[in-house]
Amino acid sequence: MSRILIVEDEAVIRSALEKLLTHNGYEAEGADSIADATARFDLNHFQLIITDLRLPGEPGTDLIHRAPDVPVLIMTSYASLRSAVDAMKLGAVDYIAKPFDHGEMLECVGRILAQHSEPENTPGPEKGNGSNTDPSHFMYGDCPAMQRVFHLLRKVAPTDTTVLIIGESGTGKELAAQALHNLNRRAPWKLISVNCAAIPEALIESELFGHEKGAFTGAVSARTGLIEAADGGTLFLDEIGELPAEAQARLLRVLQEGEIRRVGSTQSRKVDVRMVAATHRNLKAMTRTGEFREDLFYRLNVMQIRLPPLRDREDDILGLAKRFLEQIGGRMTHRGYTFSPEAMQLIKRYRWPGNVREMENAIERAVILADGEVITPELLDLDAEDEEPAISTGLVGADQPAEPHGREEDAPSDLSLEDYFQHFVLENQDRMSETELAQKLGISRKSLWERRQRLGIPRKKSGAPGSSASH
Repeated sequence: MSRILIVEDEAVIRSALEKLLTHNGYEAEGADSIADATARFDLNHFQLIITDLRLPGEPGTDLIHRAPDVPVLIMTSYASLRSAVDAMKLGAVDYIAKPFDHGEMLECVGRILAQHSEPENTPGPEKGNGSNTDPSHFMYGDCPAMQRVFHLLRKVAPTDTTVLIIGESGTGKELAAQALHNLNRRAPWKLISVNCAAIPEALIESELFGHEKGAFTGAVSARTGLIEAADGGTLFLDEIGELPAEAQARLLRVLQEGEIRRVGSTQSRKVDVRMVAATHRNLKAMTRTGEFREDLFYRLNVMQIRLPPLRDREDDILGLAKRFLEQIGGRMTHRGYTFSPEAMQLIKRYRWPGNVREMENAIERAVILADGEVITPELLDLDAEDEEPAISTGLVGADQPAEPHGREEDAPSDLSLEDYFQHFVLENQDRMSETELAQKLGISRKSLWERRQRLGIPRKKSGAPGSSASH
């Protein structure tokens, strides 16, 4: 059982995080400051330290040096997001912005522990076929489509070729990026993952490229960007289609020249970064509408890897579900669970619009609710409407969605929650920011973004094309 230390001065957040981790099979301890943590615990006996950036007394980054062999995950608010970049430069493995949801935290914790529990990577990982670094070790797939994905990952990973990963939300694009990193000579260095849609547009250039002191209001000191922090390693840019126009131009220079220029600087800096990008959107179509630079698209699209949606992996669906049930059941309750015959039929028939991530969440929910050891359809609680063929949401190479016919008589008289969400966002996104929309809907910005992806509602770009995102 992995032992995790939480250093957070706000008792409510610390207690909630302890309960979340304990409930999910981890051993969690809490402290309200670095002084409290060092007085009560041996830091080197933990497998992970989660700490707030701002603490009474010493800052959370001091734990990086006090426990050099333990990965440190930094928690920070959006207001101090820039400071998290410096934390990663100091040696933090990752950062997570507050407020975060439970799924986001658990996914981040699981990824870090998986990376640091494996044997230390060494140069020449292409020889590790079948070892812990092989994509089949942490990505499941016996169907022909996934075997082709594994073959491509093994072929391109040892090179420094730029890779574009294409797939719907929840298909495992970040796992594919992890495989590309693990099988490369850069494996001993960092893989830094950036969700381009989750960073406010006004901050994205500063976050990626850094800035100089005085570059804009509030820039009281120089900051290192995430691209520079990934020097020597791999940078994974998830949802690259959400990148603003000015940031696209800057990223093109990184790919062409291998150098960056901080916001407000006249000097360029050389960086050695392997670039991996991912999207669920049709970038080629976006180049025709001017939303995405054509030259950047061709620079990114050197090698393309398509991850199939779960509904197209019929041979994998039941095996993947059983694998999740074994892992989640063993981690959470240490009991052996099975699916009822009716549940297995539902799992095979369901369309899984949220793909692998939706399946994992559904099975985790079922395990929590189960009184016995048999998982029934009622416990899975899957939406019957999604048992019908799903409609494409503009994925690269996908057909345009067809207009539904003959469904008027089945339409409910009242709006569903999804209908209301779509109606509200489309009606108000021209006059409200993403933060305001999320607040009005009573959800987080991350949840707003995820629902946009699921329903195929593109985010309204702020400002005219070509305007700087750092104003």
